[in-house]
Amino acid sequence: MGTDAIFDAYYWSKIPFHFWSAVFFVFGSMVGSFLNVCIYRMPRGESVISPPSHCPHCKYSIPWYLNVPLLTWILLRGKCRNCGAPIAARYFFVELLTGLAFLSCWLGFGRSSAALSLIYCLVLAGFIVATFIDFEHFIIPDEVTLGGIAAGFICSFLVPSLHQAGTARVALERCFVGIVVGAGLVYGILRLGKLLYGRLRFELAPNTRVFLTETSVKLPDKEIPYEEIFYRKSDTVVLQARTAEMVDRCYVDVPVRLSPVALRIGEDRFKPDDVPYLEVVTDEIVVPREAMGLGDVKFMAAIGAFLGWQAVIFSLTVSAIIGATVGITLIALKKGEWSSKLPYGPYIALAATIWIFAGRQLAAWWLTR
Repeated sequence: MGTDAIFDAYYWSKIPFHFWSAVFFVFGSMVGSFLNVCIYRMPRGESVISPPSHCPHCKYSIPWYLNVPLLTWILLRGKCRNCGAPIAARYFFVELLTGLAFLSCWLGFGRSSAALSLIYCLVLAGFIVATFIDFEHFIIPDEVTLGGIAAGFICSFLVPSLHQAGTARVALERCFVGIVVGAGLVYGILRLGKLLYGRLRFELAPNTRVFLTETSVKLPDKEIPYEEIFYRKSDTVVLQARTAEMVDRCYVDVPVRLSPVALRIGEDRFKPDDVPYLEVVTDEIVVPREAMGLGDVKFMAAIGAFLGWQAVIFSLTVSAIIGATVGITLIALKKGEWSSKLPYGPYIALAATIWIFAGRQLAAWWLTR
């Protein structure tokens, strides 16, 4: 039986529709258990295959009967059976969310195409991993983005209807256009934003003491972690120091430039790791800032690979609306400072999810108003 026959709706319809609904939910929760492993290990550069699932506190290797999605977390009341350490509610939530996502794909597309349902399950699984990692670490791993681009090519070839095409050749062409538009458009926005708004200037009181530590820039009223301002090796914190004091030397009236790879004080150059502490007296500090990172560029390219250029335009537009809505809401709640701490990837993922289930209908409605 060929691939087309395996996913023929006729064969799938021989089994009651909601039997498959239950299968998709259970299978999704099982996949969610694996996604939890990806969310924890990928940003840390660890293998998602080895070692097997274990407690991050006591390293207890979890046997299969204590690794049942959803049920195990409830029965153990969110604690490790071996050491009693708490297991974050995120583990349960990701399993539930993935199960519901897979169920939604089946309910939305199962009657017309089991293959499309499974591909959209794959896409939403990638969105879930990207969202949770981006929230915690402000990165989207290449395994998700570049891997997603490759998977988009393969799925476009196997299931041309993913791009509403009649042949694999046409589907691959639309896949490629989606990648180019996704990466090119977002990269253009990134570069323009960097040119216009890529630096944040803090005017300080005269003779303010600023401390450059191993992990952050400390101002009198706030602390800025390096992970929030260094996205690439060229990003640089700039100060004009009246004095700059290290442990063993002092500089007077010199420029100070700190990047992830170098610290320049006047004409002298140091490795940042070799200077754990620097006190600068200055009136002003300039730090780099980003609206998007390169991870978002690759993420949008992956979305284009699966969903096409129309989805890229839709996702970019709707994600901006979602971001603005979140920002306005936080300001109304007097939590405006939180908006600068939220990554953009989750907005893109939510907008692309809306496209999968209702985007074409919404676009058609808008264009015919």
